[in-house]
Amino acid sequence: MGIFSKRSASLLTKHGKEKVIGEVLNAEVDCFVEHTDTYDTDLLGTFTQETARYGSQLDAARKKAAIGMELLKLDLGLANEGTFMNDPYTGSIPWNNELLVLIDQKHQLELTGFASGPAQNESGYVTHWEELKKFADSALFPSHHLVIKPTDEYHPQSRKGIQDLAELKGAFDWAKSLSSKGIVYVENDLRAFANPTRMENIRKAAIDLVNKMNSVCPECNTPGFWITDVKRGLPCKVCGLATDEEIAKIWSCIKCEHKQTESMKVFKFADPSKCKHCNP
Repeated sequence: MGIFSKRSASLLTKHGKEKVIGEVLNAEVDCFVEHTDTYDTDLLGTFTQETARYGSQLDAARKKAAIGMELLKLDLGLANEGTFMNDPYTGSIPWNNELLVLIDQKHQLELTGFASGPAQNESGYVTHWEELKKFADSALFPSHHLVIKPTDEYHPQSRKGIQDLAELKGAFDWAKSLSSKGIVYVENDLRAFANPTRMENIRKAAIDLVNKMNSVCPECNTPGFWITDVKRGLPCKVCGLATDEEIAKIWSCIKCEHKQTESMKVFKFADPSKCKHCNP
């Protein structure tokens, strides 16, 4: 049994993340997730800009974990923080990064799980109800909820968690009556319970975390033995010069600093299409 087996981990969230995270940890690590929502995590930042995020993505996750452990009087704590951006490849697709942190005060450990992928994150301006209905279809409404604001995205008032057509019409009429320009701003609700695409990425981050929880250092048996670097320079099959293709993975322990090199077992040479010399 590992050091996490049969232990309870706090999870502070008001957005329904406990189900997917709890299922993964209970099945893969035999660790019980104890949920609390007695602290308003919106105080640490909101996607709708009423409150700026507390520090970096990792800072905010650590803060949530610390508060959750304190509330439930546990020495093991979990927390999730998500961010949205444009994809790192083309810069044109909405992208979601999900970070899940595990803090173990008993063993003085911190592990993180991470997942990223395309996101359902659309926004726009509308002036007529028919325009809004078209937007709602493209935004995967009603499975993905919507947020409505008067005038623009910076307006301090909003209607969140909109999940049916009647509610959407009421929010639209409300926002238009308050809008200084007769324009209404609409966007996907990015909170986890309101955005199934994001919830799936949280589940993937939980899987990444449990893989690290179950990977122990061969020297000191500490969990979190994981890939920290890669060696590149696989020679080109045609010209023999080094490419940017991977030669080996470097695994490292977070406690005793033991390292292990895992060499590539399949490819001895890189395809010339990956070579900057053959294909400058």
